[in-house]
Amino acid sequence: MKEVCYGRWKVVLQNLLICVILFYTVYYAVLGLCCTMLKVYELDVLAPFDFKTNPSWLNTNYKVLLISTQVTYLVCGLLFVLVVEEWVWDYAISVTILHVAITSTVMLEFPLTSHWWAALGSGLISMICGGQAFAYCLFKDNFIYPDLDEF
Repeated sequence: MKEVCYGRWKVVLQNLLICVILFYTVYYAVLGLCCTMLKVYELDVLAPFDFKTNPSWLNTNYKVLLISTQVTYLVCGLLFVLVVEEWVWDYAISVTILHVAITSTVMLEFPLTSHWWAALGSGLISMICGGQAFAYCLFKDNFIYPDLDEF
């Protein structure tokens, strides 16, 4: 029994690591594309963790950060399906919590700006909805529904 639990945790942690690596790989790829398209050449390598940029549609750096966040969340929601199948919502929330923790560590303070949380929340919703819908389309014949009678 102990070995079965260890095996499940090992798979969950491996999937989580893959999803986190995928998330930041997609984030930096999209960030690079946005910087190129919007002609931003001075964005910091710590851009995915920047919650201090002035939220203004006139600020090109802000637009790059916002677009990168939203596109990353949407794309990762679809890509997570290939890793975790129908458990996208669980891994989406876990990756987002890890992102908040990493952001707090990198920036040496907890993000309290409402525009950053709004972008993160809307991105998370699109990741979950898009990913779960895609997972349902791919796995609808053998979709796993949790047995809640045991709780």
